[in-house]
Amino acid sequence: MRVRPDVSVVVIAYNDARRLPRAVASSLAQSLGVVETVIVDDASTDGTGEIADRFAAAHPGRVRAVHLPSNSGGCGRPRNTGVDASSGRYVMFLDSDDLLDRHACLNLLAAAEDTGADLVSGLCDRIFLDVPEGAKGRVRPWYPWLYRRSTAHGSLSDEPRLLYDTLSTNKAYRRGFLEEHGLRFVERLHYEDLLFTAEAYLASGRTALIPHRVYNWLVKERTAAPSISNRRTQLANFADRLEIHRRIDMLFALRGAHDLRLAKDVKFVNHDLVLYLRELRDRDPGHRARFLELAAGYLAELDPRAFELARRLPAIAAYLIREGDHEGALAAAEYRAWERPELRARLVERDGRVYWGAGGPRGRHGHRVLDVTGLGFHVRPLKDLRPANTVTRLETRGGRVLMAGHVLNPLNRVPADAELAGTLEFCDRRRRARTVRARAVVRHEGDRLAWRSEFDPLRRIRPIGFIDPVWDVRLRVRVNGEDMVTRPGEGRGSPSLTGVALPVRPRLTRIAADRLRSYVTGGGHLAFALETASPWARLAGAAALRAARSPAGRLVWRRARGLKKSVRRRLTARTTKIAVFNGVLSRLPVRPGLAVFESHLGRHYSDNPKYIYRELRRTGRPVTAVWAYASSPKGFPDDARLVRRGSWGYFLALARAQFWVDNQGFPEGLRKRPGTTYIQTWHGSAFKLMGLDQPRMKSGPAAERARLRRMVERYDCFLVRSGHDAETLCAGLGIRSELLPAGYPRNDPLVNGLDGDPELAAEVASLRASLGLDGGRRAVLYAPTFATGRKGRPVELLDPPVDPEVFARELGEEFVLLVRPHYLCRANVPPGARAVMRDVGAVPDVTPLLLLADALVTDHSSIMFDFALLDRPIILHLPDGRDRATGYFDLELHGPGPITRGEEELVAALAGLDEAEAVHASRRRAFAARFGEHDRGTAARTVADRYFPAARPGHGGNRHGRTA
Repeated sequence: MRVRPDVSVVVIAYNDARRLPRAVASSLAQSLGVVETVIVDDASTDGTGEIADRFAAAHPGRVRAVHLPSNSGGCGRPRNTGVDASSGRYVMFLDSDDLLDRHACLNLLAAAEDTGADLVSGLCDRIFLDVPEGAKGRVRPWYPWLYRRSTAHGSLSDEPRLLYDTLSTNKAYRRGFLEEHGLRFVERLHYEDLLFTAEAYLASGRTALIPHRVYNWLVKERTAAPSISNRRTQLANFADRLEIHRRIDMLFALRGAHDLRLAKDVKFVNHDLVLYLRELRDRDPGHRARFLELAAGYLAELDPRAFELARRLPAIAAYLIREGDHEGALAAAEYRAWERPELRARLVERDGRVYWGAGGPRGRHGHRVLDVTGLGFHVRPLKDLRPANTVTRLETRGGRVLMAGHVLNPLNRVPADAELAGTLEFCDRRRRARTVRARAVVRHEGDRLAWRSEFDPLRRIRPIGFIDPVWDVRLRVRVNGEDMVTRPGEGRGSPSLTGVALPVRPRLTRIAADRLRSYVTGGGHLAFALETASPWARLAGAAALRAARSPAGRLVWRRARGLKKSVRRRLTARTTKIAVFNGVLSRLPVRPGLAVFESHLGRHYSDNPKYIYRELRRTGRPVTAVWAYASSPKGFPDDARLVRRGSWGYFLALARAQFWVDNQGFPEGLRKRPGTTYIQTWHGSAFKLMGLDQPRMKSGPAAERARLRRMVERYDCFLVRSGHDAETLCAGLGIRSELLPAGYPRNDPLVNGLDGDPELAAEVASLRASLGLDGGRRAVLYAPTFATGRKGRPVELLDPPVDPEVFARELGEEFVLLVRPHYLCRANVPPGARAVMRDVGAVPDVTPLLLLADALVTDHSSIMFDFALLDRPIILHLPDGRDRATGYFDLELHGPGPITRGEEELVAALAGLDEAEAVHASRRRAFAARFGEHDRGTAARTVADRYFPAARPGHGGNRHGRTA
């Protein structure tokens, strides 16, 4: 008697004789004992049917072969035929070019029987065969967030996001469930999965999800015969998808499932439409116009709320298609924030907000959908902006190359009075360090930057030949000393960028090549490929290429390249530098008077180290000063030697220094020698629990506590401002070094004022003028500590505490708000708010800002301890209970000012600032006396006198170097 199989796997195939055996083998190899395989041949002409018959003959009772009399043109009829021909209690589907996981049937069946589910779904992995084995991006799970753990849902309404996984192949269906509801695939339409799974989800009494991989979707993008799901270049393909969606809409409408319809619309915007839009720019204008016409017709049928609920950029793309702004739509679809994308859209500013698209928003709905203020285009550094660069001229004349184009200038981020300089760069794609440059002239031209370059390629570009076949082009624009790098490419108004030849003279003679020929990359950018016009040279080059591509040639090349990378990696690795520091450099003699200064890991010339350095320079101490910078030496003192943090010069300076001075921490792992004195100034008194006092540190790995201990054991001196510091901060960090009760050097000007310090007075005056603070209004500094978002990461953009419009209306005549974000994020001050708000995040040193501020708004940032010394109003703003974290004291009882919980309270507190002084002034003074008891305006001098010898009579003052 034949045992009824637990699961039937329906394998559909058409002209796939090469891959069908592999798919069927994955079904036969299932760890579940009783599995039936039904192969449905969709009238193949290449031997697929014969292979199916051979499997059926070789595995009687386990494999059945069914042949359709004529090709169905899709997947619906073969799957339906397979369901009718199968007998298992549960049914699964497998395409002939994919694979089942070995335990797929077992895991799905177990979940179905444990939960009583009609439908069970498991994780699907997309495996991109064009990506090398083991490389990043080869395996990409399909909506993995749905499958983080085992779950069961009573209905689709319980989890509408199931509609994102509309594959039919990673699921098992109870046969009785299919028969009871008459569930079958629609025929003669592609994307039948979408409708089938929507019907199944809707009808299912219980749907279970398991976190186990059950299906391997094998994707080969570079193929002459792409799968149906990858034929997105065909308009009929998109028309079928829209028809399927309209049928799903009708299904939900008939069931009265309007919320599910909305969820499906959001999914269409987030997923379905974007798949096509990202490939649309490469199509001809006629194809694009017809596609966008089809899309606009369907988008007009969507619930308008879908555009507001979908992800920001896909929603903008969909909305602008409906509105007819096709360029803006394509630019939004192509903008992938996680990939350092190119900004191809114009931006507009209205009423202090930033909107996507050239025309600006219309109506409230358009304002909500197109608002991209939160993406921070108006505050990003120019190096991160990457605006589109359109080539308008590319030709050779008389042996010279003429290139020209224009770069978007979004929101006029490059001001009209900026000093501009341009460089056109040709970069060896395989070795980015090999770059040749030509001068480019850059000028303003309306809302964009026009550029032009002319040069002799024979003299300027010298490829090696053979090993550097492809060269990319970049335009580097220097704006007031800041670089903005763009990629020239195609755009509206571009001539043909393909086939222009630049004569070159490779270093390996002209046998290697004699010209660079232009082409356009898949991303729409200009690039050049080496080639030669000589047939003999082409033969020689082809022979060299064949040799290089032979197994022996590839082996030699891989080994040479691997050796080079390995040597470079080892020589520049941080671990190598630390090992050399500890084993070799630290044996060199200490240089008397050499002091290495660092502030906030080299980010700025600021904080306590800055003011100790200024004191040493003022008093002429015999000190050779070295300052470490993290990325740019701009802003660091000209009369000191500068080294890049992490460089060999940096480690050599630390090894030979008599003094280390910093406020955060020199690199972990460096063993400080006895002859070096480490003065740790720190960067603020503590409200939040620190070091070993933090619960996560107490309960965390012992290695973290050991790491902290090794860091603090290097300190020889630790500056404190009060007994509070000694009892909390020092105890939490486990400080065992000398505690120097000197106060903070950065606070000396707060106590002493600017009299007698003309350098700082000039810095404050210049800052006041640059911020436009001479109009009589009072300056309020908003400076909270950093906030964390998802996964504990710092929030990238800090919004003002009051809506700019509200601030302008209620407080704008009396106050200007200076927004100072933590250095781990940026201020999100809208461009239209300039009249009442200023972004001061780029000011490296906070002390001048404190001196010119008339009041402070903060949360529990340590800045409140410093500002209290000025005896000016402080407001503690803790919206929505944020940052009511456990601290060393109660802010309600001991804070230096009133606490506000929302925007209205903060506005009221600022409006009544003077009246509240009678209540809060004495409290603030008590706060300053308690937490700043050692701040007497002499901290820098105390440190200098304690550790640095005074200049001897007759000897020159400081010994300062120059930039290294």
